[in-house]
Amino acid sequence: MNGSSDIIQDTFKSIAAPSEGLFKDNGSRFIARAYPVETEEEIKEIVTSLKKEFHDARHHCYAWRLGHLGDRFRANDDGEPSGSSGRPILGQIESRGLSDILVVVIRYFGGIKLGIPGLIRAYRTSTADALDHAGIIEKTAVTRYRLRFGYMDMNDVMKMTKDLGLSPKDQDFGMECSMEVAVRLSLDGEFRKRASDIGGCRTEAIRQED
Repeated sequence: MNGSSDIIQDTFKSIAAPSEGLFKDNGSRFIARAYPVETEEEIKEIVTSLKKEFHDARHHCYAWRLGHLGDRFRANDDGEPSGSSGRPILGQIESRGLSDILVVVIRYFGGIKLGIPGLIRAYRTSTADALDHAGIIEKTAVTRYRLRFGYMDMNDVMKMTKDLGLSPKDQDFGMECSMEVAVRLSLDGEFRKRASDIGGCRTEAIRQED
């Protein structure tokens, strides 16, 4: 080992479970809901569900961030003045270094306009309250692989998975053996090399749908 795998950052912070926050100002209520998510499809489903649950609310603003690098993100103002809501929500997520997370803030209008500074404060504070109530966890970024190999290679494959600390799933030991493994990014290069050294072993990356 040359130690190069040590420089690959494959851990990041997220939240363990949904949490909620609240902020009130001049009759307006800002209900913040934070959710752990992994795909854009999950995000769409949650936002749609909240719009149905809080159908009488004036706005459903949100922001999300995905991936171990946090390089996939979006902020949505849902009719509030541009930059007054989605961006402050995202700012709180980024300032805490969180990813694989969605925060939706539901606003019930109280009859008094708050102005841009007031809206920014309200969305930022309600989001902060939800994140203050969330349990922070460390997640590890992985690539999922399907391994296919002959029965005669089983011992070598099982030794490799044990050496690398992998936990095989969905195993099939029929005419052609196969299993699924999740490999953390910092071990990916070593895993692929070890697998290729086993003559009858083939690896297929499993794509995750967004």
